[in-house]
Amino acid sequence: MKIDVERFADGPIIRPNMDARMGDNVNGPTLIEVPGWIKNPLGKYYLYFGHHDGRYIRLAYATDLQGPWQTYEPGVLPLKQSLFQGHIASPDVLVDDEEKCIRLYYHGAPKPTYTGQKQFTRVALSADGLTFEAQDEQLGLPYMRTVRHDGWYYSIAMPGQLYRSRDGLTNFETGPNPFEPGMRHSALLVLQDRLIVFYTQVGDTPERILWSEIDLTDDWDDWTPTSPNLLLEPDRDYEGGGLKLVASERGLAKGRVRQLRDPAIFNDGQRIYLLYSVAGESGIAIAKLKLSEI
Repeated sequence: MKIDVERFADGPIIRPNMDARMGDNVNGPTLIEVPGWIKNPLGKYYLYFGHHDGRYIRLAYATDLQGPWQTYEPGVLPLKQSLFQGHIASPDVLVDDEEKCIRLYYHGAPKPTYTGQKQFTRVALSADGLTFEAQDEQLGLPYMRTVRHDGWYYSIAMPGQLYRSRDGLTNFETGPNPFEPGMRHSALLVLQDRLIVFYTQVGDTPERILWSEIDLTDDWDDWTPTSPNLLLEPDRDYEGGGLKLVASERGLAKGRVRQLRDPAIFNDGQRIYLLYSVAGESGIAIAKLKLSEI
């Protein structure tokens, strides 16, 4: 398979400090088209995103993918309602049309940040995409990204750990981890019997977006990704392209750095888009993907 990338807008669609609350750390995008069963939405598209040490999940909305995008300053799922302490981050949103429900997967820790507590993922549910009710169950490791395929919900969490669940809400089974230990953030796209995994690797110089394929016809214990292919590097100024070239590290990006992080996939049924964090965690950009067989 070949994947071509066309950057979709001249610069990021989400920038630091777009409202009085959000701050200058911007990462973790996840995009949906608002379903018709939600009445009086803020816009056609909802873009949820995070802060590396967030006290709530950010939300922006627009009527066109190119913008203009406007932030919903209150955000969604405040920390005190998340069943976590310290911080919450890394949203991943799925639309459940059957139940008329928005699922928001997110991670945090049971005690305040920097106290050595292990982080994990929970899910929160909403009927309108704005007001969410957190569910107590611990689903898996942080940075879970989830897709539905053949009667299962499959997830990949950092650093490449596979999970699956029948309902995507409870009883996630732990599967293999077929990726390198440096995997950071991932995004998933199901194409019939193939899973395309977009991801970044800690320690890359620069950190950039890669992709691999997995054959879904194999037993999931035998899922093996192909060798990574390069998708996108930080070569534009707004992506950090003019900054010093150094190997990336785990954790919060300290200011603008020459890194791409947090790939996310949006498929509207006709076109496939890639969202990603630029210059480390300094904004969110969007690109159009064109997939073709070789």
